Amino acid sequence: MLEQLDRRLHPVRPDLAARAYEGRVAAARFVDGTRRSVTADVLAFRREPRPDCPIDTEALFGEAITVYEETMEGWAWGQLETDGYVGWFSSDGIGPFRETTHKVSALRTFRYPGPELKAPPLGMLSLGARVAVTGHAVTRGLEYALLADGSAVVARHLVPLGRSADDWVSVAEALLGTPYLWGGRSSLGLDCSALVQLAASFGGHSLPRDSDLQERQAGDALPLETRGLRRGDLLFWRGHVGVLSAPDLLLHANGFTMTVAHEARDAAVARIGATEFGALTAIRRLRR
Repeated sequence: MLEQLDRRLHPVRPDLAARAYEGRVAAARFVDGTRRSVTADVLAFRREPRPDCPIDTEALFGEAITVYEETMEGWAWGQLETDGYVGWFSSDGIGPFRETTHKVSALRTFRYPGPELKAPPLGMLSLGARVAVTGHAVTRGLEYALLADGSAVVARHLVPLGRSADDWVSVAEALLGTPYLWGGRSSLGLDCSALVQLAASFGGHSLPRDSDLQERQAGDALPLETRGLRRGDLLFWRGHVGVLSAPDLLLHANGFTMTVAHEARDAAVARIGATEFGALTAIRRLRR
Protein backbone atom coordinates (compact mmCIF):
# COMPACT_ATOMS: atom_id res chain seq x y z
CA MET A 1 0.00 0.00 0.00
CA LEU A 2 1.33 3.42 -0.96
CA GLU A 3 1.26 6.20 1.63
CA GLN A 4 0.75 9.95 1.49
CA LEU A 5 3.38 11.33 3.84
CA ASP A 6 4.10 14.78 5.22
CA ARG A 7 7.01 16.06 3.13
CA ARG A 8 8.38 17.94 6.20
CA LEU A 9 8.98 14.70 8.11
CA HIS A 10 9.57 12.00 5.52
CA PRO A 11 12.50 11.91 3.06
CA VAL A 12 10.31 10.83 0.15
CA ARG A 13 10.05 12.32 -3.35
CA PRO A 14 8.72 10.79 -6.57
CA ASP A 15 12.25 10.46 -7.91
CA LEU A 16 14.09 9.57 -4.68
CA ALA A 17 13.36 8.23 -1.21
CA ALA A 18 15.22 6.91 1.78
CA ARG A 19 15.83 3.16 1.75
CA ALA A 20 13.61 2.69 4.82
CA TYR A 21 10.55 3.58 2.70
CA GLU A 22 11.09 0.91 0.06
CA GLY A 23 7.89 -1.05 -0.32
CA ARG A 24 5.87 1.68 1.38
CA VAL A 25 5.95 4.44 -1.23
CA ALA A 26 6.44 4.82 -4.96
CA ALA A 27 9.80 6.35 -5.92
CA ALA A 28 12.12 5.99 -8.89
CA ARG A 29 14.96 4.89 -6.61
CA PHE A 30 15.79 4.34 -2.97
CA VAL A 31 19.09 5.27 -1.36
CA ASP A 32 20.96 4.88 1.90
CA GLY A 33 21.69 8.23 3.48
CA THR A 34 25.04 9.50 4.70
CA ARG A 35 25.31 11.00 8.16
CA ARG A 36 26.85 14.48 8.11
CA SER A 37 27.26 17.41 10.51
CA VAL A 38 26.33 21.06 10.07
CA THR A 39 29.47 23.19 9.73
CA ALA A 40 27.73 26.50 8.96
CA ASP A 41 26.79 28.67 11.92
CA VAL A 42 23.17 28.46 10.72
CA LEU A 43 21.97 26.41 7.74
CA ALA A 44 18.70 27.27 5.99
CA PHE A 45 16.34 24.46 4.94
CA ARG A 46 14.08 25.10 1.95
CA ARG A 47 11.27 23.22 0.23
CA GLU A 48 13.00 23.51 -3.13
CA PRO A 49 16.67 23.95 -4.15
CA ARG A 50 16.34 27.64 -4.99
CA PRO A 51 17.87 30.57 -3.09
CA ASP A 52 14.67 32.59 -3.53
CA CYS A 53 12.55 29.84 -1.97
CA PRO A 54 11.28 30.75 1.54
CA ILE A 55 13.09 29.24 4.52
CA ASP A 56 11.18 26.39 6.17
CA THR A 57 13.54 25.99 9.11
CA GLU A 58 17.21 26.17 10.06
CA ALA A 59 19.81 23.71 11.30
CA LEU A 60 22.40 24.85 13.83
CA PHE A 61 26.14 24.27 13.93
CA GLY A 62 27.00 20.72 15.01
CA GLU A 63 23.58 19.19 14.45
CA ALA A 64 23.50 15.93 12.50
CA ILE A 65 21.81 15.53 9.12
CA THR A 66 21.24 12.40 7.09
CA VAL A 67 21.97 13.42 3.49
CA TYR A 68 20.27 11.54 0.67
CA GLU A 69 21.34 13.59 -2.33
CA GLU A 70 23.90 16.22 -3.33
CA THR A 71 23.66 18.04 -6.66
CA MET A 72 26.24 19.54 -9.00
CA GLU A 73 24.70 22.95 -8.28
CA GLY A 74 25.75 22.82 -4.62
CA TRP A 75 22.48 21.74 -3.04
CA ALA A 76 21.87 18.81 -0.70
CA TRP A 77 18.63 17.14 0.38
CA GLY A 78 18.29 15.41 3.70
CA GLN A 79 16.74 15.09 7.13
CA LEU A 80 17.78 16.91 10.30
CA GLU A 81 18.16 14.43 13.13
CA THR A 82 17.18 16.86 15.88
CA ASP A 83 13.52 17.10 14.88
CA GLY A 84 13.26 15.02 11.70
CA TYR A 85 12.73 17.96 9.37
CA VAL A 86 13.39 17.32 5.66
CA GLY A 87 14.53 19.87 3.12
CA TRP A 88 17.09 21.30 0.74
CA PHE A 89 20.17 23.17 1.97
CA SER A 90 23.58 24.31 0.77
CA SER A 91 26.11 21.50 0.63
CA ASP A 92 28.75 24.09 1.61
CA GLY A 93 27.21 24.10 5.09
CA ILE A 94 27.82 20.43 5.92
CA GLY A 95 30.88 18.30 6.58
CA PRO A 96 31.90 14.89 7.90
CA PHE A 97 29.84 13.65 10.82
CA ARG A 98 31.23 14.34 14.28
CA GLU A 99 29.73 13.26 17.60
CA THR A 100 29.01 16.19 19.90
CA THR A 101 29.25 16.50 23.67
CA HIS A 102 27.92 19.95 24.58
CA LYS A 103 25.53 22.64 23.37
CA VAL A 104 25.60 26.41 23.53
CA SER A 105 23.59 27.77 26.47
CA ALA A 106 24.42 31.46 25.96
CA LEU A 107 22.30 33.38 23.46
CA ARG A 108 25.35 33.56 21.20
CA THR A 109 29.03 32.77 21.51
CA PHE A 110 32.00 33.36 19.24
CA ARG A 111 34.07 30.45 17.97
CA TYR A 112 37.77 31.32 17.87
CA PRO A 113 40.71 29.66 16.07
CA GLY A 114 42.20 29.02 19.52
CA PRO A 115 41.80 30.00 23.18
CA GLU A 116 42.27 33.70 22.59
CA LEU A 117 39.46 36.27 22.60
CA LYS A 118 41.61 38.78 20.71
CA ALA A 119 41.84 36.48 17.70
CA PRO A 120 39.45 37.13 14.79
CA PRO A 121 36.49 34.76 15.35
CA LEU A 122 35.70 31.99 12.92
CA GLY A 123 31.98 32.40 13.45
CA MET A 124 29.22 33.00 15.94
CA LEU A 125 27.21 30.09 17.33
CA SER A 126 23.59 30.32 18.42
CA LEU A 127 21.90 29.10 21.52
CA GLY A 128 21.36 25.37 20.91
CA ALA A 129 24.33 24.83 18.57
CA ARG A 130 26.30 21.67 19.32
CA VAL A 131 30.03 21.15 19.69
CA ALA A 132 32.51 18.39 20.42
CA VAL A 133 34.67 19.36 23.40
CA THR A 134 38.05 17.62 23.58
CA GLY A 135 39.80 19.65 26.27
CA HIS A 136 40.13 22.96 28.07
CA ALA A 137 42.61 25.83 28.22
CA VAL A 138 42.87 29.01 30.27
CA THR A 139 44.09 32.30 28.84
CA ARG A 140 44.44 35.28 31.17
CA GLY A 141 42.02 33.69 33.62
CA LEU A 142 39.29 32.87 31.06
CA GLU A 143 38.54 29.20 30.48
CA TYR A 144 37.94 27.99 26.95
CA ALA A 145 36.53 24.71 25.68
CA LEU A 146 38.75 23.27 22.96
CA LEU A 147 36.76 21.71 20.14
CA ALA A 148 37.46 18.71 17.94
CA ASP A 149 38.03 20.88 14.87
CA GLY A 150 40.77 22.85 16.63
CA SER A 151 38.65 25.90 17.43
CA ALA A 152 37.63 27.17 20.86
CA VAL A 153 34.66 28.77 22.62
CA VAL A 154 34.23 30.25 26.09
CA ALA A 155 33.62 27.27 28.36
CA ARG A 156 30.91 28.84 30.50
CA HIS A 157 28.79 29.35 27.40
CA LEU A 158 28.30 25.57 27.09
CA VAL A 159 26.38 22.86 28.93
CA PRO A 160 26.74 19.10 28.49
CA LEU A 161 24.22 17.41 26.23
CA GLY A 162 21.47 15.85 28.29
CA ARG A 163 21.53 18.40 31.09
CA SER A 164 18.06 19.80 31.74
CA ALA A 165 17.13 23.19 33.16
CA ASP A 166 14.52 23.27 35.92
CA ASP A 167 12.82 26.28 34.32
CA TRP A 168 12.99 26.11 30.54
CA VAL A 169 10.69 29.13 30.20
CA SER A 170 13.57 31.27 31.46
CA VAL A 171 15.42 30.31 28.27
CA ALA A 172 12.52 31.64 26.21
CA GLU A 173 12.50 34.81 28.31
CA ALA A 174 16.19 35.33 27.59
CA LEU A 175 15.21 35.64 23.92
CA LEU A 176 12.97 38.67 24.51
CA GLY A 177 13.57 41.24 21.81
CA THR A 178 14.97 38.73 19.31
CA PRO A 179 13.72 39.63 15.81
CA TYR A 180 10.91 37.55 14.35
CA LEU A 181 12.10 35.55 11.35
CA TRP A 182 9.85 33.23 9.40
CA GLY A 183 11.54 29.82 9.44
CA GLY A 184 14.28 31.08 11.76
CA ARG A 185 15.50 28.80 14.51
CA SER A 186 18.46 30.66 16.01
CA SER A 187 18.95 33.43 18.55
CA LEU A 188 19.57 35.82 15.65
CA GLY A 189 15.96 35.43 14.53
CA LEU A 190 13.21 32.85 15.00
CA ASP A 191 9.52 32.21 14.63
CA CYS A 192 6.85 31.20 17.14
CA SER A 193 7.31 27.44 17.08
CA ALA A 194 11.11 27.69 17.03
CA LEU A 195 11.01 29.79 20.22
CA VAL A 196 9.02 27.07 21.96
CA GLN A 197 11.05 24.19 20.50
CA LEU A 198 14.45 25.72 21.24
CA ALA A 199 13.63 26.82 24.79
CA ALA A 200 11.84 23.60 25.69
CA SER A 201 14.84 21.55 24.54
CA PHE A 202 16.76 22.98 27.50
CA GLY A 203 14.13 21.46 29.77
CA GLY A 204 14.65 18.04 28.21
CA HIS A 205 11.61 18.25 25.92
CA SER A 206 12.01 17.11 22.31
CA LEU A 207 9.29 18.92 20.37
CA PRO A 208 8.42 18.93 16.67
CA ARG A 209 9.42 21.94 14.64
CA ASP A 210 6.12 23.45 13.47
CA SER A 211 3.19 24.66 15.54
CA ASP A 212 0.62 22.29 14.01
CA LEU A 213 2.83 19.33 14.91
CA GLN A 214 3.45 20.70 18.39
CA GLU A 215 -0.28 21.13 18.88
CA ARG A 216 -0.81 17.43 18.20
CA GLN A 217 2.20 16.02 20.04
CA ALA A 218 3.56 18.34 22.76
CA GLY A 219 2.73 17.20 26.28
CA ASP A 220 -0.88 16.78 27.38
CA ALA A 221 -4.02 18.56 26.21
CA LEU A 222 -5.80 20.81 28.71
CA PRO A 223 -9.40 22.05 28.59
CA LEU A 224 -9.79 24.95 26.21
CA GLU A 225 -10.26 27.56 28.93
CA THR A 226 -7.98 30.06 30.61
CA ARG A 227 -8.65 29.16 34.23
CA GLY A 228 -6.00 27.17 36.10
CA LEU A 229 -3.18 27.88 33.66
CA ARG A 230 0.42 28.16 34.79
CA ARG A 231 3.90 29.14 33.65
CA GLY A 232 5.04 26.92 30.78
CA ASP A 233 1.61 26.12 29.37
CA LEU A 234 1.42 26.36 25.57
CA LEU A 235 -1.38 28.23 23.81
CA PHE A 236 -2.14 27.35 20.19
CA TRP A 237 -3.94 29.03 17.37
CA ARG A 238 -4.18 27.83 13.79
CA GLY A 239 -0.60 28.57 12.69
CA HIS A 240 0.69 30.10 15.92
CA VAL A 241 1.94 29.14 19.39
CA GLY A 242 3.06 30.97 22.50
CA VAL A 243 4.13 30.03 26.02
CA LEU A 244 2.86 31.51 29.27
CA SER A 245 5.48 33.25 31.39
CA ALA A 246 2.79 33.65 34.03
CA PRO A 247 -0.88 32.61 34.07
CA ASP A 248 -1.87 35.98 32.56
CA LEU A 249 1.22 36.75 30.45
CA LEU A 250 1.97 35.33 26.99
CA LEU A 251 5.48 35.15 25.55
CA HIS A 252 5.67 34.61 21.81
CA ALA A 253 7.62 35.35 18.66
CA ASN A 254 5.09 37.16 16.56
CA GLY A 255 4.52 39.16 13.41
CA PHE A 256 2.65 41.90 15.30
CA THR A 257 5.71 43.28 17.12
CA MET A 258 8.15 41.41 14.82
CA THR A 259 10.03 40.31 17.94
CA VAL A 260 9.88 37.86 20.80
CA ALA A 261 7.62 39.82 23.13
CA HIS A 262 5.41 39.66 26.20
CA GLU A 263 1.71 40.39 25.78
CA ALA A 264 -1.12 40.26 28.30
CA ARG A 265 -2.74 36.88 27.75
CA ASP A 266 -6.36 38.00 27.43
CA ALA A 267 -5.43 40.95 25.23
CA ALA A 268 -3.39 38.66 22.99
CA VAL A 269 -6.23 36.14 22.72
CA ALA A 270 -8.62 38.92 21.72
CA ARG A 271 -6.23 40.59 19.28
CA ILE A 272 -5.14 37.37 17.61
CA GLY A 273 -8.72 36.18 17.40
CA ALA A 274 -9.80 39.38 15.69
CA THR A 275 -6.91 40.07 13.36
CA GLU A 276 -4.67 37.06 12.79
CA PHE A 277 -5.21 33.35 13.49
CA GLY A 278 -8.73 33.18 14.90
CA ALA A 279 -9.76 31.58 18.18
CA LEU A 280 -7.57 29.45 20.42
CA THR A 281 -7.46 25.88 19.13
CA ALA A 282 -5.60 24.09 21.95
CA ILE A 283 -3.80 24.46 25.27
CA ARG A 284 -1.12 21.94 26.19
CA ARG A 285 1.15 21.33 29.18
CA LEU A 286 4.56 19.69 28.94
CA ARG A 287 5.25 16.88 31.36
CA ARG A 288 7.77 17.68 34.08
